[in-house]
Formats: sequence, C-alpha cells, structure tokens
Amino acid sequence: MSNSDLSNSESTDVGSERFPASRLATLLLVSVTAVWGSTFFLIRDLVAHVPSADFLTVRFAIAAVVMAVVFRRQTLALTRRQVLIGVALGVLYGLAQLLQTIGLEHTAASVSGFVTGTYVVLTPVLGAVLLRDRINRVTWAAVLLATAGLAVLSLRGLSVGYGEAVTLASAALYALHIVGLGRYSTAESATGLATVQAFVIAAVTLVAAVPGGITLPATGGQWTALLYMALVAGAVALWAQTWAQSHLPATRAAIVMTMEPVFATFFAVLFGGESLTARMVVGGSMVLAAMYVVEVLGRRPARDGASAAEDRPAELLHHDV
Repeated sequence: MSNSDLSNSESTDVGSERFPASRLATLLLVSVTAVWGSTFFLIRDLVAHVPSADFLTVRFAIAAVVMAVVFRRQTLALTRRQVLIGVALGVLYGLAQLLQTIGLEHTAASVSGFVTGTYVVLTPVLGAVLLRDRINRVTWAAVLLATAGLAVLSLRGLSVGYGEAVTLASAALYALHIVGLGRYSTAESATGLATVQAFVIAAVTLVAAVPGGITLPATGGQWTALLYMALVAGAVALWAQTWAQSHLPATRAAIVMTMEPVFATFFAVLFGGESLTARMVVGGSMVLAAMYVVEVLGRRPARDGASAAEDRPAELLHHDV
C-alpha cells in the first residue's frame, strides 16, 4: 500500500467511532512537538556542562539501544532497501542536529529558532524540485502564515553571518529528512526505520564527539534530563514522527512541526521564568492559525480528493512503497 493510500483510506478505531489515521497522525505529531519544545530549557542547562556533540551522542545511543531491544522483531523485518533508507535519513538528521548546534554557538537562540523553522518553506520547495510534489494554494498560504508567525515569535533583528548560514544548512537537511520520511515511510516500517535512524544519528554525532573525548553528565539531575531527552524526546518522538509521516504529506507535517517553538515558548514561560509578551501571543497565534488553515480549510469535503492529489507527488498515487 502506498503512503497516499494510507493517508487517504486508513482509519483507526477510537471508542465506537472511526478515527482517520491522518488525523491521529496530526495529533501525534503535535504531541511530538510539545515534547521537543519541553527540552529547550533542559538542553540549555545541560550543554553548559556537557559538550553538545557528546550530549547528542549519548542521547541517541541510549535511544538506539532501547529501541533495538523493544523493537527487535520489527527492525529485523526491514528489507535491505528499507535499511538503506533508514541509514540515509539518519545521516540527514544527525548532520542537521550537529549543524544546528554549531549554529546556536554563533547566533542568538531566538534567531536560531527562526532560521531552523524555515524548513517549513524549504520542505515544499524541495518536494516540488526533487519529487515533483504539487502543493495547493491553501497549503502555500499556511506555509507563509507559519513562517510569519515564527518571525514574530522569534526575531528581534537578524544579521546574516556564519551562525545563521550554518543553521540554514541544518534547516535544509531537516527539510530533506521530512521530505524523505513523507516519501518512504510506511506504517509497517516506521518502527524499524526509526530504530535504524537512531543508531545512525548516534554514529554521526559520535564522529564529532570523539576527538575531544566523551564527557558524561555529572549529577543525578543531569542524567535525569538526559534520559528524558533520550527516551521520550528521542526514542518515542523519533518513532512517532516516522509513523505520523507515513500518513501525512511532507509539507503538512512541516507546518504542524512549526508548533515546536510555540511549545518551547510556553514551557519557557511556565518553567523557565520567562515573561509572556505580546510577541509570543501574536506569533504563537499565527502558527496555530497556519495549522488550522492546512488541517481544516485544506480538508474541506468538497476539496478532499483534490487536496490529497495536490499534496502528493503524482507517481505516489499509484506506486507501492
């Protein structure tokens, strides 16, 4: 069954009603962005004691080992082609993580958040160039609205330098990862693909960490934060994103994932001692509006068939992955 077949026809039982799998995928992806957003203030404190590359290596190594144990059968069931796809996706994600971290060392966190979020624009562009995706007008409107919301939420001036350029490169890699997941992930292979990706991400970040030696957390609090990011924001989130994208077009998934900085702001206000500002409210509202546009207006009954056809590359409509 192709990704589009899964996206358009599969449904899940919730209580006594039939719940569309694509809607469940959206809710799951929103939950993932909430988890990612909750890690920002934890990472900020942890990398003050543990170098970024070391932190990423230990985080994804723990995630990979746990996933390999829990999902052993599903991982061994992958075909050679699926393993290679998982390796390629893991390399993209691992490099994106490293570049984003390097960029964050040379630019303000708010600017880094905005530039990283430009994957919401790069995803449909790369999908159109590489896979001949056809993106409808409603989705493009949501992309522009989400980008504007990120700018209001994050930017307080932007000077383009080394940090911004490196971060933009990481955004392009994240976009490629999103496009790749949208094209090649299926509900059946999601668990195995996520496990392979975790191992590859750990290997990629290990290359950057080894020259200076691996520094481990020193306190119980640091280990608690790291384990949360490894198991919940790592293993569970990586599986959830891979499964969700087997049911969603790549651009729609990218728009949903722009909720990450909104949740990061929410948790920073709730737990990080930051004050709520008008910029946060306006920017967050614009991102939420973008989600509404793509998830509700873009799924109006009269346009469901047209929208699905426009959001998927033509060859996927009849091609089994």
